[in-house]
Amino acid sequence: MSGKLPGDPPGGRRALAVWGIGVSVYFVAVIFRTSLGVAGLDAADRFHVNASALSTFSILQLLVYAGMQIPVGLLVDRLGTKRVLGIGVVLFTAGQLGFALSPSYGMALASRALLGCGDAMTFISVLRLGTRWFPARRGPMVAQMAGLAGMAGNLVSTLVIARLLHGVGWTAAFAGSAVAGVVVFVLLVLFLRDHPEGYEPEPVPHQGAAYVRRQIALSWREPGTRLGLWVHFTTQFPAMMFLLLWGMPFLVEAQGLSRAAAGELLTLVVLSNMAFGLVYGQVIARHHGARLPLALGTVGATAVVWAVTLVYPAATAPMWLLVVLCAVLGACGPASMIGFDFARPANPAERQGTASGITNMGGFVASMTTLFAVGVLLDATGDDYGVAFSSVFVLQVLGVSQILRLRKRAVRAERERVVASRVSSVHVPVS
Repeated sequence: MSGKLPGDPPGGRRALAVWGIGVSVYFVAVIFRTSLGVAGLDAADRFHVNASALSTFSILQLLVYAGMQIPVGLLVDRLGTKRVLGIGVVLFTAGQLGFALSPSYGMALASRALLGCGDAMTFISVLRLGTRWFPARRGPMVAQMAGLAGMAGNLVSTLVIARLLHGVGWTAAFAGSAVAGVVVFVLLVLFLRDHPEGYEPEPVPHQGAAYVRRQIALSWREPGTRLGLWVHFTTQFPAMMFLLLWGMPFLVEAQGLSRAAAGELLTLVVLSNMAFGLVYGQVIARHHGARLPLALGTVGATAVVWAVTLVYPAATAPMWLLVVLCAVLGACGPASMIGFDFARPANPAERQGTASGITNMGGFVASMTTLFAVGVLLDATGDDYGVAFSSVFVLQVLGVSQILRLRKRAVRAERERVVASRVSSVHVPVS
């Protein structure tokens, strides 16, 4: 006898290798997702569009991404991780290649939507892959490492794609990057497995639309799921909006920086994100009660630094302030991961995919809303970034109000589940 609990995955080198393939798919998906962030000005020139039309690229991509989260959670339960990730790779690679070759704004828009659809299938799949291959106690660290891999993909966008774009041109840069999608697809087909041999999950009963509605309704009924969504909503979007599209134009057009200097600041956001991710993961692992203070503290710090930057009395903000802004924005991604730490204990194993999908929608809906608002306000005000970026505060106020409304109910329900679990473990029935 090995002493291993039934259903508890073994971990080890084999698990790390298989999970690494899944993470590599997510890594490439993030590169493709964020590649527009360093190409916003080039896209405006190439397709002859204004700020509102430019923001539509990212808005549509995020709209598709957010709308796919719950269906993807259900698909992973039904089809398995390998199939869903395989479909995702094909879609986001086709989207990136289509974007490279698009001769018109409409075709480019369709390509970004296709990319968003494929991208939507990656993160939840990688989270599920980790739970299938690693022991439960490793779950938080595995999820954190997946998030760091995504940030590494963002770093590749800011460092590599930007240089390729201005070195070899639009078509060669985007088409060349699409090769990475082909590589990870081959690795996935050859080596990725849904679970270790002998650790097959219980089959999920299929009951049609009624089953789907029940999964969604039960997940949403939990205060922890809704709190997770609003934490994700409130924390993620400032950095997402900045990195995905508007950071480069703001730093170049409003702050007068060179593209190289702006690229370095965007890189700082990503590096800061990775550093904060390690810190937040360790703090929450040791002090579970730190989840909400960390989330709200990140929102508060972001709001303060954002406001100081926008109202700075000089024509442009000093470099030290822009550095502080980008460093603080780096905390937004790790803070958004706290949302999953509220949703995960609120739901049983059979609803984890659905609950994660609901939570993951939050930040992307907020990002999509802000991308659109900034584009519209820039056109309406003659490129006044101070007014346009003030839309961030509106969504932060909305999100914080919902977090404060739900926090007591979610914490109370979580405490009751812990007590009930302890009681049931003590009263073991005699056979």
